[in-house]
Amino acid sequence: MLLFFVLAEVSSHVNFNELMGENPEIAVSIFGFPIRWYALAYLAGIFLGYWYLLKLIAQPGAPMARRHADDMIFYAMLGIILGGRMGYVLFYNLKSYLDDPIGILRLWDGGMSLHGGVIGVMIAIWFVTRREKLSFLRFCDYIACVIPFGLFFGRVANFVNGELWGRPTDVSWAIIFPDSGTMDPRHPSQLYEAGLEGLLMMAILWFLFWRTDARYKPGLLFGASALIYGLSRFLVEFVREPDVQLIWLKASTGLSMGQWLTVPMILIGLWAVATAKGRRQRVDPVAGSASIA
Repeated sequence: MLLFFVLAEVSSHVNFNELMGENPEIAVSIFGFPIRWYALAYLAGIFLGYWYLLKLIAQPGAPMARRHADDMIFYAMLGIILGGRMGYVLFYNLKSYLDDPIGILRLWDGGMSLHGGVIGVMIAIWFVTRREKLSFLRFCDYIACVIPFGLFFGRVANFVNGELWGRPTDVSWAIIFPDSGTMDPRHPSQLYEAGLEGLLMMAILWFLFWRTDARYKPGLLFGASALIYGLSRFLVEFVREPDVQLIWLKASTGLSMGQWLTVPMILIGLWAVATAKGRRQRVDPVAGSASIA
């Protein structure tokens, strides 16, 4: 977010191409093979999330053992990639892919849906907990605590790629995204989301996990993460440019596709948080040695 504050100090609006240079989506080329920032963002989110998950399950009363975490990282990757891609196809660009079904396989062309990725991860959690006879909600609580890593790096990669820009504005930190089709300064909405969905969510979930007994109230951490993401995304969508092919939805309903997809997350989050206290019970650990009354 340092970049955000630096931009706020400049007197004229920054041109994205001048800021990031040509081919900003390429981080480095190895033997002529381009490594994209988006791929590095996925890897960073997954590996840091796994590292943090191991820290969480080392505490008393964890709902999973190390072997469950190891399994989950594999299925979560499948859920993120497959769910994210299918979510984009179904929610954002179905007509285009019906005309060109092979395009669904061209992941390198871009097109991933966060909501689809969430659904994919939830299916992965359901599969692992059902197979291993573990608590689905408590498993979700722990996975929710590591999700901010992926959200933060993913949104930063969106900015570096010069995609998913915001609406035109005259705020001092606005950026000109030439690929938007105009030279209007726009909100760097990708950075807003990185701060809210990534840093803010991480801080709140860290406090709840380490400074309260939230992890012993099944569904509370999961519900909090759904609420934070849902509200953050819903608000940022007001300054984020909607996808070209879905402008009609915004014009006809007043809400973007991102906002409509976020409504169920907010409702589920409210339900999970409101009912979590009633699920408070003695927790016997899968990992560690202490039971939590």
